[in-house]
Amino acid sequence: MKLKELIPLLKNAASDGAQKALSQNGVLSQYLTKAQAYRLYGRSDVDRWISEGLINMATQDGKPIKKCIEYQQLEAVAASSNRITYLPVAERHG
Repeated sequence: MKLKELIPLLKNAASDGAQKALSQNGVLSQYLTKAQAYRLYGRSDVDRWISEGLINMATQDGKPIKKCIEYQQLEAVAASSNRITYLPVAERHG
């Protein structure tokens, strides 16, 4: 395996581990509002992922949680996006 291939794997592993630890300890919420998701990944991408059924609105006891998306589900879809290089909205305009 080449170093270029290893770097993104290690970055993703470290990010996933940190998010899991923060979520389990109550520091990071397991849900994002749609507005927060839009700020991270852009309205068009988030809306497209919802319409394609790739991400779903969060539910609790079978009832939808008002305008909330599971953070891990959103991250998984964004990470597997068909873009070769993906930057959150905040980083695109550097």
